[in-house]
Amino acid sequence: MSDPIDPSTEAQLRRFLEHLLETNRSFNLTAITDPTEAWDKHVLDSLTLLPDLRELAEGSKVIDVGSGGGLPALPLAIALRGLHFTLLEATAKKARFLEETAKLLGLEHVSVVCERAETFGQGEGRERFDASTSRAVSRLPVLLELTLPLIRVGGLSLSIKGEQAALEVAEAKNALHVLKATVEDTRRTPSGVVVRIQKRGATPAKYPRRPGEPKRAPL
Repeated sequence: MSDPIDPSTEAQLRRFLEHLLETNRSFNLTAITDPTEAWDKHVLDSLTLLPDLRELAEGSKVIDVGSGGGLPALPLAIALRGLHFTLLEATAKKARFLEETAKLLGLEHVSVVCERAETFGQGEGRERFDASTSRAVSRLPVLLELTLPLIRVGGLSLSIKGEQAALEVAEAKNALHVLKATVEDTRRTPSGVVVRIQKRGATPAKYPRRPGEPKRAPL
């Protein structure tokens, strides 16, 4: 994140982080508890997806898969008020935290769905989003089966990865072929690597497979 953050956005981001760390005392949302470290490794890391999402038209729909403690989706939603964010989280306790946090911060353009990605991708979420975001969810071959069915043809799958990003891209060669997508870019940031993938064709009807199967037998 090289662009400066305006004061009102920064205040909201710090309020989010404070709430995250406070809630974390009650149940586990993050292993990082130091506020300074969490700002760098959680908030600023999440905002590395801003350049990609700023390309989307006003009113575009973004799905965040495996939202957990709200990263990267809630920092992005704070910074990008013109997009609609859907946070997909299968654990009810975490989904409640996300709903409460969005309400606390006045993020009316954020909604939360408590469902598994495999189920949502075969149901009402199928091919209705312009982009997906994810961070620390699964290795790329698994992640693509969870995210690409949710995105319209021509949409973007954006994931924040670590040092093994290049290896994960290589591992995903078959998944990319089967799910009709291509890697557009891998961009190193101060805290990780952004992998940008474009969906080139409609997802075959059998994908995503049943809950748990993408992880048990990756494409």
